[in-house]
This record gives sequence, C-alpha cells and structure tokens, in this order.
Amino acid sequence: MIDFSSIITNKGTDLLSLSNERPVLLLFLRHFGCVFCRDSLKELSDKKAYFEKKGINLVFVHMTEYQIADLYFNKFELGGYEHVSDPGCTYYQQFGLVKGNFNQLFGLQNMIKGFDATMRGTFISLKQIGDGFQMPGVFLVHKGEIIDRFIHKYASDKPDYERIVKSFE
Repeated sequence: MIDFSSIITNKGTDLLSLSNERPVLLLFLRHFGCVFCRDSLKELSDKKAYFEKKGINLVFVHMTEYQIADLYFNKFELGGYEHVSDPGCTYYQQFGLVKGNFNQLFGLQNMIKGFDATMRGTFISLKQIGDGFQMPGVFLVHKGEIIDRFIHKYASDKPDYERIVKSFE
C-alpha cells in the first residue's frame, strides 16, 4: 500500500492532500536527458489548458534535485507545477515501475521513435540526469486512490493522457 501522505512536493505539500483537493496526474519521468522524457514534457505543456479545464493537477516525479528539475520544467513552460525529487527511485519502485532491459530502452522501436522525436525538434541530451535504466509511468490519483495508470513497456511509449483523464469522469 502506498502512503501518499509521505510523498512531499517541492512546495511542501503531500500527495494525499493534493489528491483530496482534485485529481492528480502523477507523472514519473525518465531522466531529463532522455529524448522521450523531453518529448513528453513538450506534449504535456501543449495540453496544459486541457488539464486545467478538466480540473486535473499535474505533479511530476523525477530523479534529480529540485533546482535542476526547475530549469527543465521552466524550459517546457511547466514551471508552476509541483514536483517530487526521487533520486533513489523509491517512489518509482512503490508504484511498480521497474528498470528497463536492453530492448525496452534501446530496441529498434525506440530507435525509430527517437529519430521521429528528433525530427520534430526534440533533441537528446548527452547529459544523463537520473537513472538511465528507470522506466516511466503515469498514474491518476484521487483521494489517495489510484484511479487509472499507464505503465510504459518501452521507453518510447506515449500515454493517452486524455483517455486516462476520462477514466475519472
């Protein structure tokens, strides 16, 4: 059982309190150097108005210090959202997110999708910030309960955020 009250954001708020106010889309990111992480941040930034209209609070979980994460969130116009630093991947493990194998991280599907993301303007960084083997995931949390989830099978998987949000309606 996950203790949502022990997960504290950069603003000192616990996840249970946030999820009691309104649904939280809890986004576990790969490392910030990952092209798929950056692509997801761009997509989430583009959908901010949708999430706000639906009353969804975005909360990010990452593997670096708050100040470094703030630089990335600001770059993608996501600077106002709360986030959780988890360099030891403790919360990732509690939510069942595993370390990826070679195919999940570097397989042909990822190469093709990585090339596509790069062609759309999302560039990979040579600097890995976090555990390069950690797989991402997305959870819709409300009142301390997981309503829906998307567990990545491959690093390149793209969650259908709108479908996840609609599972609450």
